[in-house]
Amino acid sequence: MPQKQKPLDLQMLDLYTDYLITSVSYTTATGMSAVLNDTISHDAITRFLSEREYTNKDLWRVVKPTIRKIESDDGVLCLDDTIEEKLYTDENEHVAYHFDHVFGRTVKGVNQLNLIYHNDQGTVPVGMAIVKKDLLFTDPVTGKLKRRSSVGKNELARELIGNCCQNQIKFGYVLGDSWFSSQETMEYIVARGKHFIFDLKNNRSMATSMEDKLKGKFKAVSSLDWEEGEVKTGYLKGMDNPVAVAKQVFINEDGSIGTLYLCTDDLTLNYTGITTIYQKRWKVEEYHKSSKSNLGFAKSPTKTEVTQKNHFFAVAVAFHKLERLSQATKLNHFALKAKLYLKAQQSAWGELERLRMVGKIAGKNAPKLAIGSGGLCVR
Repeated sequence: MPQKQKPLDLQMLDLYTDYLITSVSYTTATGMSAVLNDTISHDAITRFLSEREYTNKDLWRVVKPTIRKIESDDGVLCLDDTIEEKLYTDENEHVAYHFDHVFGRTVKGVNQLNLIYHNDQGTVPVGMAIVKKDLLFTDPVTGKLKRRSSVGKNELARELIGNCCQNQIKFGYVLGDSWFSSQETMEYIVARGKHFIFDLKNNRSMATSMEDKLKGKFKAVSSLDWEEGEVKTGYLKGMDNPVAVAKQVFINEDGSIGTLYLCTDDLTLNYTGITTIYQKRWKVEEYHKSSKSNLGFAKSPTKTEVTQKNHFFAVAVAFHKLERLSQATKLNHFALKAKLYLKAQQSAWGELERLRMVGKIAGKNAPKLAIGSGGLCVR
């Protein structure tokens, strides 16, 4: 008879996520125990991270009350993946080489796909999945042994989207970059009564009329003649239903010019509608940035696959808590973290003064800086 799975420890999750929000350096079970004055042991925290794998069902249990409070038909689901580098960890199906489009190169680490819900009332993580490279093969060119995934990102993405539909979350669009613009994913979304807006690779083939489609006259979207603000309707190669595509040109932070070919099945949208809705996809980038900068996404020394996944799960819950606090205080995540840093430094300053007083009472003055003939010195 299979053993019953232990339920989610909400009390320990609450403490661990508070620890992630308040930490300024690496997060460890020993460090958390010390912060709590050893009221919770190192072993108890370690058990929380290792006794079972927390899943998207557990995440849904945590975020469901918030989703039900803020959800709306104009909400969007945003897809994107991120990589936590693991340069000094042995390669396996969990830690493997992945192409990082942020840096434009291959890196070794854990590749996690994230799905967030967003509308004007906030951002909520609703799903995550680790991209496993569980199949070994020999590269025919180099002869080297390499890894690939038996389940690709688009399959994982469809599973996450399907969970949201099953949970009856209200949303109108799914947004993602060109990694997720597969025919299967687009058709999957439309079949569930939802819309998509995805970026297309510039070599994606499109016919601008039914006549051209029937004659097999497809052209790369980048080779079509585009006017500013124009939306072209037509058919992507291999797809039956028509789509609308808008070419968006923008300037990157480094001054370079970027181009997006934004594709949607919602033929009622004009150029402004397509680009305005797609702009909300940036929220998943903000999710990744805050998770890494404010919540210790990559600052846990967890070693096993289960503890690593559970740490990522806790980071998602910590983001949810920080976002709710952000909505209540009207301060962004970084401003909130700065306030915590300031309070921590003020507390440390006060403790330093207290220790100096203890030293004086004991007749042992604490060391102070002074200017001597040789420059700055300690007395």
